[in-house]
Amino acid sequence: MELLQDGRSRTSSGNVLNVNGSVLQTEPHVELKQVRRLNQNRGREKVGLGKKVTLLRGIAIIIGTIIGAGIFISPKGILKHSGSVGMSLIVWIACGVLSLFGALSYAELGTSIKKSGGHYTYIMETFGPQMAFIRLWVDLIAIRPAAMAVISLAFGQYILEPLFMPCHIPPMAIKLTTAIGITSIMYLNSMSVTWTARIQIVLTCSKLLAIAIIIVPGMYQLFKGETRNFENAFELSNVKLSGMPLAFYSGMYAYAGWFYLNFVTEEVENPERTVPLAICISMAIVTTCYVLTNVAYYTVMSAEELLASDAVAVTFAEKLMGKFSIAVPVFVALSCYGSMNGGTFALSRMFYVASREGQLPEVLSMVHIRRHTPLAAVLILYPMTILQLFVGDIYSLLNFMSFLRWLFIGVVVLGLIYHRYTKPDLPRPFKVPLFIPVVFCLTCFFMVFLSLYSDPVNTGIGFAISLTGIPAYYMFIKFNRRPKWLQRALVAVKDCYTEASI
Repeated sequence: MELLQDGRSRTSSGNVLNVNGSVLQTEPHVELKQVRRLNQNRGREKVGLGKKVTLLRGIAIIIGTIIGAGIFISPKGILKHSGSVGMSLIVWIACGVLSLFGALSYAELGTSIKKSGGHYTYIMETFGPQMAFIRLWVDLIAIRPAAMAVISLAFGQYILEPLFMPCHIPPMAIKLTTAIGITSIMYLNSMSVTWTARIQIVLTCSKLLAIAIIIVPGMYQLFKGETRNFENAFELSNVKLSGMPLAFYSGMYAYAGWFYLNFVTEEVENPERTVPLAICISMAIVTTCYVLTNVAYYTVMSAEELLASDAVAVTFAEKLMGKFSIAVPVFVALSCYGSMNGGTFALSRMFYVASREGQLPEVLSMVHIRRHTPLAAVLILYPMTILQLFVGDIYSLLNFMSFLRWLFIGVVVLGLIYHRYTKPDLPRPFKVPLFIPVVFCLTCFFMVFLSLYSDPVNTGIGFAISLTGIPAYYMFIKFNRRPKWLQRALVAVKDCYTEASI
């Protein structure tokens, strides 16, 4: 080996090596593929997902994915089913407490099973690969693309609203803007974990600022004595016990998203401390914001006005702030964008872990050498989301699948209780009292029963769709009966990804 003056060296085969040992230059007789292979093999020794999720970033992920468009646009489902202002506020508080119970249960799981993947990983550890694959299958083919498309459509609509007011926004303009938003999210998550987390912090701060803009003038009105809408707040004449379960169903859906930090456990700094602390802080902030925002609405709007409004925050701003109400759609769009970003960041790690477990193509577990992002796992949802955006019946699909969310979350928490008795010596840096997972598990299964009772047709269709995961598991995973053309395609995709990552 010949040592050059600038610290580089030349091998006997003619390759010029950089000071870090990578191939910098080669003689013509050395093929480019060989150079790439040398660099690739050297990079494989170091590449991986780093621990870049701090406490602040963890809080931003949880808050950013929980708070979407609902609290700004249509928090009226709880009021409609609870029957009174006072009862609706009690339901908001109770759902916050129940969601905290679920989040604390997941905090114990996240500190005792230190793997990314969330629901998928915990079901795999407790009930085995078949049930875990069914959960993964439903997420991949239906729930996640549809949910992403819905929140993205809200982003597309509200980011355009200030430009078209008071005219109607063309549906195709909304879809094209939505597609641009989805593409930008995928690009951001593909390029840098650090910048994805930083932007998530900024978007979360914008959500909290938007909520503060509602809460502060609302509290000012309250202290001025604007309490007429709270008179007879607990009037029981309109309260129907049959509606309370539906009110709780709406409330629990509004708090959904507290589990997303568990999808990235392997990237969390000091997870034993960060995961439970981030969950507790986030749930306290979200519950406080939700309750105070609803109180602020009632200082300006009566229950009848709130139920009649299609966009509650806009109506509130028009009544209290005049022309400033034009800023509300922008804040709603930013809130939706934050949910899109946080959800994409977390879900890509579930697909990454599933590939690592051998239940998805190997390319999805590969990490980009320079960017340290699971690029293929990030992009897997992109074509399906765009497809559903333009040709799919998104809302019907969500109706089919809504009960499955609570079914599998209940199964996960049931697994925590099961582990308490079957693995008593499992290290648990964070451990909750047993009544917390028991109460939350019963809540989840009650919501599943409520779905079966209130909408048996859509629930049955959703259950049937989930059962298609059983033959898929035996065909593609258990017996590995993949068609040859599919195997060749997967190998080609893997090779292309490997070449592009160098």
